[in-house]
Order: sequence, then structure tokens, then C-alpha cells
Amino acid sequence: MAAKYENAIKNRYEFVMLFDVENGNPNGDPDAGNMPRTDVETGFGIITDVCLKRKIRNFVELLKGDEDGYKILIKNDKPLNAKFADAYKEKGLKKDSKNKDDKSVLSAREYMCEQYYDVRTFGAVMNTGDDPCGIVRGPVQLNFARSIDNVNVQEISVTRQAVTTEKDYGENKRNTFGTKFIVPYALYRAEGYVSALLAMNDTGFSEADLDLLWQAIINMFEHDHAAARGKMTMRALYVFKHESALGNAPAHKLFDAVTVTRKDGVEYPRSFSDYTVAVDQDSIPQSVKFESKL
Repeated sequence: MAAKYENAIKNRYEFVMLFDVENGNPNGDPDAGNMPRTDVETGFGIITDVCLKRKIRNFVELLKGDEDGYKILIKNDKPLNAKFADAYKEKGLKKDSKNKDDKSVLSAREYMCEQYYDVRTFGAVMNTGDDPCGIVRGPVQLNFARSIDNVNVQEISVTRQAVTTEKDYGENKRNTFGTKFIVPYALYRAEGYVSALLAMNDTGFSEADLDLLWQAIINMFEHDHAAARGKMTMRALYVFKHESALGNAPAHKLFDAVTVTRKDGVEYPRSFSDYTVAVDQDSIPQSVKFESKL
């Protein structure tokens, strides 16, 4: 069966990201007073896939702006339903409320894949509102990131040399107090997948899109600095390229080839140099190409 998108990638990929945080909160949990997310049983730090995808989206938008083919669907500009309605308007489509799988929905779905990089990459559920654009299963998926060691979350008191109201000023208050949560240091590992079959049959994710993905991952923290997040740095990006679309080895065996261990004598890691990263090249099949992109 011929692929729907001839320009889509033809090879399956897996990848491993290593990045660290220094004196910052990499991903606050709104259900825990915005404390850094942790596994409550082990104390390891975690960062959601949603957080990482947000940073990739932000870099693509920063680089491409509102360029056709590289727009970002999931962002705070206007309601999603309005964007779905735009797809119907641009394609001159009429909706059929009795059948969400009609040709209009399929045509609108193709339009969304063509115009929006994050739909073409991560997929999207676009069946809300009066102008349904279907459901897209994206070829690129990320796991939660997890720290190599358990993390020590610290609560730091801060002061602000200003008051909020005239009443506060009249009561001779000259500053206000607050707190912020930080992780002194943590090295995180995240893993991801790129499906050639979903790219060829569902979204049209291309080689140019893939190159942009690697660029976005490498630079995702370079334009995302904030006082709350401290110093965050992408340290390594390891990519496994299969010879075929179906793949030539199980993903978990490729991931296992990359190991990160704390160096002997280091009790409290405070830098990337406190760890040793090793890649077991002998365990990687010849039909899978390994590449370090950073």
C-alpha cells in the first residue's frame, strides 16, 4: 500500500535527551503550590511531556513566526474552535453534523496538518466545536523526563522592595515577603520516538520537519530563560535512526545502550561533570545508525 505523503520521512527514530537544571524549578506542579514535580515514592524529579513539547513549540514559533506550514495550534492567541472554523473557511468546506468522518472533516484535517507544525509533529484532537477537523495521531511522542538521582527541593524566602497598595504604604510597610522553590541541581533524562509510518500515512511529517525538531530540542532552553527556572541546559541529544520505517530493533534496547552514572566520590551532584555518560555501541545493531547531535 502506497504511503499517503510521499515527502514524509522514511525511517523510524528514537532519541535520548539529557538536560540539567541549576538553582531553578524546571516544571512546577500547580497541585502542590508550584513545587518542582517529583515522584512521591522515590523522590526522583519528573518533567511532563507537555512541558517539553511547549518549549519545542515556542522555539519553532520564535524561529518561523506565523509562516505558512509552521504555525502553532496550541498557544494562547485565539480559541481552538476559531482556528478549526478558519480551516473550513480556507478550504471552502461545509460541515455535516451527522457524520464527523465526512470528506469535509478529512479535508479540514489535511489542512491543519499542512499549516500547523505541532499538529503535523505531535498530533491533536480537533473534534470540538461546530467545525470538526478530526483527530491526528502525531509521529513524534515524548516520555516524561526523570532525574538521574532523587532531587532535593528547597524552599527559598525572598523579599520585594515594594508594596502593593496605598494602605500598605501608609502602614509603613517597605517590603513584602514570598517564597520560591528550587532544585539546587539535577540532571534529567527524557526519551522520544518518531514513527515513519504515522508520518507517511497521517501527517506528512518530513525530513525538513525532523531537522527542525532536532534544532528545537537542542535550543529549547536557550530562549526560555526565566528567574523561576534557573539555569537549564541541554547537555546531549542522542539519535537512533533505523534503516526501515518499521524499525530494526526494540526501542527499549536502544535506550538501554545509553547509561548515565554518578562518578565515584560524588555524594551531592552539582554539575554535569559529576556524571559519566556512556554509549554501548556494541549493543546497537548495524541496521540502526547512532548519532550524537550535541
